[in-house]
Formats: sequence, C-alpha cells, structure tokens
Amino acid sequence: MGSHVSVTTSPPPAATEQPEKQSAVLSQYKNNSHPVVDLALRLFLFITSLVAIIVMLISKQTKLIQVTPGHAVLLTGKFSYIPSFIYLITALSVVCLYSIITGALSVLALMKPGGISTKLQFHFVMFDALLLGIMASATGAATGVAYTGIKGNSHTGWNKMCTTYDSFCFRAAASILLSLISSITILLLVLLSTHMLYKKTTRR
Repeated sequence: MGSHVSVTTSPPPAATEQPEKQSAVLSQYKNNSHPVVDLALRLFLFITSLVAIIVMLISKQTKLIQVTPGHAVLLTGKFSYIPSFIYLITALSVVCLYSIITGALSVLALMKPGGISTKLQFHFVMFDALLLGIMASATGAATGVAYTGIKGNSHTGWNKMCTTYDSFCFRAAASILLSLISSITILLLVLLSTHMLYKKTTRR
C-alpha cells in the first residue's frame, strides 16, 4: 500500500518580490513628488511676482489734460503717486526675493536622500503663511484704489481716472492680476507645506 506524499510548492521568489519592489518604488515616487511640486510652485511664484513688478514699474503715462478752454496742463500718472501701489511693489519685491531663497533651499533638499527636513518644512509653513497675509493685504489695497480709478466715487466727488490714463490703468490692472495669481500660488504652497509637514510628523 503506497503512501501519498503531498508536496506544497511555494511561489518563486521573483513573483513575491516584484509587487514589493513596485510598491516601494511607488511610495518613493509619492514622497519625492511633493518637493518637486514645491519647487515648481516657487519657480512660478518668482516669475509671476517679477513680471508684476516690471509691469507696474513701466505703467507710467503722461497726457495733456484740458483744464479750461484754451489752457491745458501736462500731467503724469505713475505708481509712485499712489501709496497702495508702492505697498504692492514692496510686497512683490519681498515675495520675489523669498521665492529665490526658498527655491534654492528646495533644490538643495531634492539633492539630499532624506529630502526636506521637518525643521525646514516648519519654517516653510510659517513664512509662507506670513507672506500670504502680506500679499493678500497689498493686493486688496491696490485693488480698492484701482476700482475707484475705474468707477470713480460719486459720494466723494472722485472722478474716473482711467478714462484719462487708460494705458496706466491697464498696466496697473495687469500687475494687480499677476499679484492675485502670486497670492493664490502662496496659498497653494501653504497647503502643500502643511501637508508635507503633517506626513513627516505622523510617520514618527
């Protein structure tokens, strides 16, 4: 009477190791994609803030204004005559410099095996939020003045300035729009930095 011998065969090592390798590569890709997105956003922030500064600086316009019949005065409209536009230029300059510094730090972090450290990520969150508040207030102040220049104010007797300085107002509006895009970019950086910091702290 022969005895029945059952033989169990285990799957080849390559079959079990392949899914593990794929999951490890996928996890590593997800971890490395956040610093790349962070760097791309900071580069985009630098471009938008720099272009906004240039557009505002070249928004000067000089026109001959008819004061009385037979008498005209040569008047100039420029950003330096409006305090809120000066505030916007100052905020954009700070943001532009900040994006260069943090962008360089992001590049250095990408070159390291561990990526951005928790301490550096915390500083990113803190300063990104600070810059967001500054940019939002500067953009809001400039938008309020620009709206008055376009619509005027019948209650205070302020006339529409943009009917006269059309080129100046167009460039100022373009600069404010770019400043708004910069503010949204900083908001995305705050959200991304907070998410990255959360993932780093929860791993511990």
